[in-house]
Amino acid sequence: MARKDLLDIASLHREEIEFLLDQSTSFKKLFTHSVKKIPALEGKSVLMLFYEASTRTHSSFEVAAKRLSAEVTNFDVAHSSITKGESVRETIETLQAMRTDYIVVRHSHPGLPGMIARQTTASVINAGDGAHEHPTQALLDAFTIKEKFPDPRGKKVLIIGDILHSRVARSTSTLLQKLGIEVAYLGPGSLVPKYVPASIRRFTDYEAAMAWTPDVVYLLRVQLERQDVQFFPSVREYHRVYGITTARLAEIRDRGLYIMHPGPVNRGVELCDAVMDYERSLITNQVENGISIRMAVLDWLTPGGEFPKQESTYAARQRASSTVIMP
Repeated sequence: MARKDLLDIASLHREEIEFLLDQSTSFKKLFTHSVKKIPALEGKSVLMLFYEASTRTHSSFEVAAKRLSAEVTNFDVAHSSITKGESVRETIETLQAMRTDYIVVRHSHPGLPGMIARQTTASVINAGDGAHEHPTQALLDAFTIKEKFPDPRGKKVLIIGDILHSRVARSTSTLLQKLGIEVAYLGPGSLVPKYVPASIRRFTDYEAAMAWTPDVVYLLRVQLERQDVQFFPSVREYHRVYGITTARLAEIRDRGLYIMHPGPVNRGVELCDAVMDYERSLITNQVENGISIRMAVLDWLTPGGEFPKQESTYAARQRASSTVIMP
């Protein structure tokens, strides 16, 4: 069953998650084998409504939409009537008159994508709402992990950093647990919520967390822009206590662990420069996989309501076709 909107991870059933990950595999095969554009969303329009700055998420959605043959419009918030006091409701009424099919929205206020979804027939995709949710980031993270562990059940992912302000931590940990992956948090006591789900281990000591024997170390960006007070003495001290230093990278290499980061990376804070050249760093893989995941999400959603698709998605039809391009 297709959905109208993608607003969070908690509401997704495991079957829907597995479906999107499978479809992402099909889309990735297409665009990594010279098929750069397919007509799945030909005649559809995608509006990029970003109230916060973004590079990776914005460009990834734009590339994904264009590869599905959709028309893409970038709403320039900085030069819109919003700067003259226009409310979000008034903006959406204006955009609704444009008959757009999809709205990809990022905003600093939690829950705002959901409010927009209730006011429009377009399919709304949450591209990050404050410190609340970032569902497509969680999906691409899971897809990246499944490429290395086809059956990820029982694997362990240690998420390190600014858990308190991270929408990525919330969405990704929720989704990974739905797939049977164990999750633990590590960070300064001031940046790890005091109350976390009982299913998630909580560490404040690096050595104790590594003794938990994770398979993947997932580093979060220290979000200084969301911190209205100082949560640790200095970035140098943070790197020494919680970052992946040169010495810790050597240990990680010896243990064969994978490293992930949602970007952008603060070098010398979350990790040392050498991590970017580490053979088991999946940071570049995450960026690439963001395109195929977002293609799958756009193709899956049904603007105007929830209707079953006869053949599920374009990728599924192509996979069943004799013309599918195989590796």
